[in-house]
Amino acid sequence: MKYLKEEHKLWTPARLASTVLVLSLLAAFGVSSCSSGDEKRETASAPKVTINSSQPPTNPAPPTKPPARPTVLTLPTSVTEAELTAVSGAPIKLSKYAGKVLLVNLWATWCGPCRSEVPELVKFHKEYRAQGFEVVGLSTENQEESVEKVKRFVQDFNVSYRVGWATPDVAITLMQGTDSIPQSFVIGRDGKVVKRFVGFNRDTTPPLLKEAIESALSEKAAD
Repeated sequence: MKYLKEEHKLWTPARLASTVLVLSLLAAFGVSSCSSGDEKRETASAPKVTINSSQPPTNPAPPTKPPARPTVLTLPTSVTEAELTAVSGAPIKLSKYAGKVLLVNLWATWCGPCRSEVPELVKFHKEYRAQGFEVVGLSTENQEESVEKVKRFVQDFNVSYRVGWATPDVAITLMQGTDSIPQSFVIGRDGKVVKRFVGFNRDTTPPLLKEAIESALSEKAAD
């Protein structure tokens, strides 16, 4: 009984309130994202390798730090020259936007942070389009299964920029081993990636996007 009384005293109203506050702050300031495979695990998981624990290696090698994933500085031709299906109109080819500042956004209709980010992208597109800024939204969803959902999304959110689907190869190349969405790439007039954004935070992401767009617009294309 003494132990129960002492344990009860530990969780005073003040301490409970403090714990709730800390958890709320962590949730408020975090960058939200979804896994591109969250909607449906359409591809089979990689087979697990089972190690026989009864026969451990005699001299196990010391753990090594995994090599850093390469950062895409310019989009490869496998991405820029790929003909991507658009919701309407001619196929999307990113190379057609050469000389402009381009924001490529990987997203999905079911992704909550993506749905929060799209209105910001629409606003930026309308604000900076006259200065040579374009946005291309590429859904990571299965095209055949999501046609109606993507079309309805474009209408409901009044999306003013071009929207289509990323092929698996294009999505994998852009994601660089990180399957979180949304992901946005701000690409300068010279074709170089100015900044990459993973996830979305209502308070911090829009001003950072705006800064990256304006910085890219201020630079002239290479001769």
